[in-house]
Amino acid sequence: MENASHRYKEFYVKDFVISALMENCLGFNFSTRNDLHGNKCGGGGVMLWRGNLMEKLNQQEFSFLSYGRELKKPLHLLELLKRTTIHGESNSALIIGPRGSGKTMLLNHVLKELMEVKQVRENLLQVHLNGLLQTNDKIALKEITRQLQMENVVGDKVFGSFAENLAFLLEALKKGDRDSSCPVLFILDEFDLFVHHKNQTLLYNLFDISQSAQTPVTVIGITCRQDILELLEKRVKSRFSHRQIYLMNSFDFKQYLRIFKEQLYLPAEFVYKPFVQKWNKNVQSLSEDRTVQDVLQNHFHCSKDLRSLHMLLMLALSSITVSHPFMTGSDLLEASKLCRMDSKANIVHGLSVLEICLIIAMKHLNDVYEGEPFNFQMVYNEFQKFIQRKAHSMYNFEKPVVMKAFEHLLQLELIKPIEGLPVRAQREYLLMKLLLDNNQIMDALQVYPNCPTDVKQWATSSLSWL
Repeated sequence: MENASHRYKEFYVKDFVISALMENCLGFNFSTRNDLHGNKCGGGGVMLWRGNLMEKLNQQEFSFLSYGRELKKPLHLLELLKRTTIHGESNSALIIGPRGSGKTMLLNHVLKELMEVKQVRENLLQVHLNGLLQTNDKIALKEITRQLQMENVVGDKVFGSFAENLAFLLEALKKGDRDSSCPVLFILDEFDLFVHHKNQTLLYNLFDISQSAQTPVTVIGITCRQDILELLEKRVKSRFSHRQIYLMNSFDFKQYLRIFKEQLYLPAEFVYKPFVQKWNKNVQSLSEDRTVQDVLQNHFHCSKDLRSLHMLLMLALSSITVSHPFMTGSDLLEASKLCRMDSKANIVHGLSVLEICLIIAMKHLNDVYEGEPFNFQMVYNEFQKFIQRKAHSMYNFEKPVVMKAFEHLLQLELIKPIEGLPVRAQREYLLMKLLLDNNQIMDALQVYPNCPTDVKQWATSSLSWL
């Protein structure tokens, strides 16, 4: 309670300073504003409770054991890690679940509890790897060496061959014993990406060490692939303990609505107590509003990931000002539109008419050839057909200019070259693939500023004239 009140006071002091600065710069007197009960509230007060809610939404560590998550899973993982850190046993396990189901939060929650034990806090060595960053075993091995602070011991060998580095690391880990060696915890995020490394050498050796009775080692993999065991080589699979912890977002929409309210409620100990009741009452009425429920239901059906809910609420909270102190259904509706906005469609809005025409030509080629790859020459020919039909309304660009526009689409990643093909071909004949679907193109054209009517008609026309 003391920590909470101290944090609120700290926020209040910061916002008081901000309000004072804004008064001096803008000549706006926040202190003259009264709250709903006639008390002096000020802009600093609005910023204070908005900042409190933003901080609450940004914290990933909100009560892990709430929202219907099972108690057994964190306890099982905690017991597994205790056997390594306290009793010197080596283990391996996989945490499997869809994105946003709380896999990393489960591990962080367990590690936080584990670090409260003095023996663990002083001895445990942690190595964190991510398949998105460590894209091959050589990079992963260098990162392991760095995190275990073995650079000084290895010397120049850090930059030697992969085989030498691996041999040194394995030798160092195998020299220890379960009584005198510090336990090592390997955490492999995006575990399924490590599976695609050549020969799965790193995984094989880590699992092999975790099966030995030497230095206590535990390997924890985090992945969203349900079929992850099928991707492991036979020799790697045989050394894995086959401990798997599955996480799912099992809550229904009624619980999702409760989470929505809990994330927006202001705490009872908040500085402006009279305002808390009004705000919380407004949140309750929002949760009963049909428009708000429709917005939340769309988000719930798209993804049960609570991070997407947090993003929605943070965008809605950003519209809160001194003159607009309460959240409304329209705020959530606008925030929902921002959340679901198509980034590629937004890029299309900024294209030139020529580039739009090239995309429409690619769209027609996709329709005619059923998604087969195309090259610049094919696109240029389609564009020329359109120009010949609409010569009175469209300017006929030179071929180099059209090529420049085509290359700009490639730079924007709206098209991409087909992988695995020889690159020695002339650039006019390199096979490409369009990364926009028909719905994205048509939606973007509807809101494209000053789009020529002929171009719109070309996009919606049938393919009979081709």
